[in-house]
Amino acid sequence: MDLLHDLPVNAAIELAAVFVAALSGGLAAVRKNFDVFGVLVLGWATGLGGGILRDVLIGATPPVGIAHWPLVVAALAAGLVIFFLHPRLERMRRAVIVLDAAALALFVLLGTTKGLEYDVGLLAAVVVGVLTGIGGGIVRDLLVGEVPLVLADRQLYAVPALIGAGATAALWHADALNVVTQALVVVGILGFRLLSLRLGWVVPGADSRWSGRWGSRGQGRMGA
Repeated sequence: MDLLHDLPVNAAIELAAVFVAALSGGLAAVRKNFDVFGVLVLGWATGLGGGILRDVLIGATPPVGIAHWPLVVAALAAGLVIFFLHPRLERMRRAVIVLDAAALALFVLLGTTKGLEYDVGLLAAVVVGVLTGIGGGIVRDLLVGEVPLVLADRQLYAVPALIGAGATAALWHADALNVVTQALVVVGILGFRLLSLRLGWVVPGADSRWSGRWGSRGQGRMGA
């Protein structure tokens, strides 16, 4: 079942997802005052990092990030757009956030589906689906010397990806994954992500006060 890669429209959607994700990488590079080469590299790494990680894990070599030239061109084009037009795009922050959420949804669906096509098993497919969605952002943050936002920021980003990947795998297992249900998965991830931003939903964080009390008690026991 190769529903997502057989249709030309889906190839175009994948290109769009790479382009949008690469925009965020380019913006991060500009904010760090990278030169044009750095902007292009970070755009490429962000747009295709999750796909490369996915392909390495499931044994799909060479990875799309270096083998599929239209995707590479899309990522580099996004880097150029950011380099020359970043002041305007900075003012379009809300639009970029929406597009980033759409890219997350598409990458999760693409990654999970490809893992299932390579018969890696349901659990592994869910894992690679999530990594496809968030991997580019992790690579971006590491390259600019920051803690990945998916770990440091309590916004719901990985959670929608996990739910979407799980839904995709469940639909596949039930032989119900088709164009309609794929669209529903994408809309669900996108809607969940945007709704969480709108309503301020966050992942529970560690209570620093409790951590401090636990730590002091733990030290006391160790010293006794």
